[in-house]
Amino acid sequence: MYEALKFSIGGPLKLAFRPWVEGLENVPAEGPAILASNHLSFSDSFFLPAVLDRKITFIAKAEYFTTPGVKGRMTAAFFKGVGQLPVDRSGARGAGEAAIKSGIEVIERGELFGIYPEGTRSPDGRLYRGKPGGLARVALATGAPVIPVAMIDTEKIQPPGKVVPKLMRPGIRIGRPLDFTRYQGMENDRFVLRAVTDEVMYEIMKLSGQEYVDIYATAAKRQIAEAAKAEREAAKAEAKAQAQAQARAVAGAGGKDTAEQDKAGS
Repeated sequence: MYEALKFSIGGPLKLAFRPWVEGLENVPAEGPAILASNHLSFSDSFFLPAVLDRKITFIAKAEYFTTPGVKGRMTAAFFKGVGQLPVDRSGARGAGEAAIKSGIEVIERGELFGIYPEGTRSPDGRLYRGKPGGLARVALATGAPVIPVAMIDTEKIQPPGKVVPKLMRPGIRIGRPLDFTRYQGMENDRFVLRAVTDEVMYEIMKLSGQEYVDIYATAAKRQIAEAAKAEREAAKAEAKAQAQAQARAVAGAGGKDTAEQDKAGS
């Protein structure tokens, strides 16, 4: 089904959007590797597989596989068909352990494992701090090379709130493989995990040209949501204050008119 979907979706996708690619030679023709990419859009998981000959297995949140209804079943069938692995993020340690286990299994089969170190899509097009979990631990547990990938302009194709995608050329830059075998056996050392993750994120930053922000994207999303909420509340408070001021002005004008009428009557 992966090949069928790649032909039916990937082919038209390449034809319509004509993505440009640099560094295809850095992806091995065979053998395991980890593709670590920035994450700008839902479409990232479509464009990258579309330009590669080999199958890539990404992890995907479990909600894509468990949503009820016809649309939910169709979504689940699609993600299963393209070989995506469901990860339950409701556990005490979130997606971390499940992602690590899934990634190791993919690598042990000699395949390509795709992961977004930021853990979620960028809320504003900037590059955020990588999470020192799935990526680094899979790399150190398996010895597989890590290939940095930069998706470029994919967020501009279908911004939030837009239904019809914009026809434009996104880009994909694939960097040289990074070797972390010098750290093997140290996958439980949090300082090593941080160092590996930061090195990968630095390479992604160089490839993408994005501004780097040294906080997690999930924290940035919370900040943006809180700022938007505060802005809405401030606007409501201002509107309420204006309404109250207008009501007082009307009441004052009414009282003045009444006083003038009483004076005229006397």
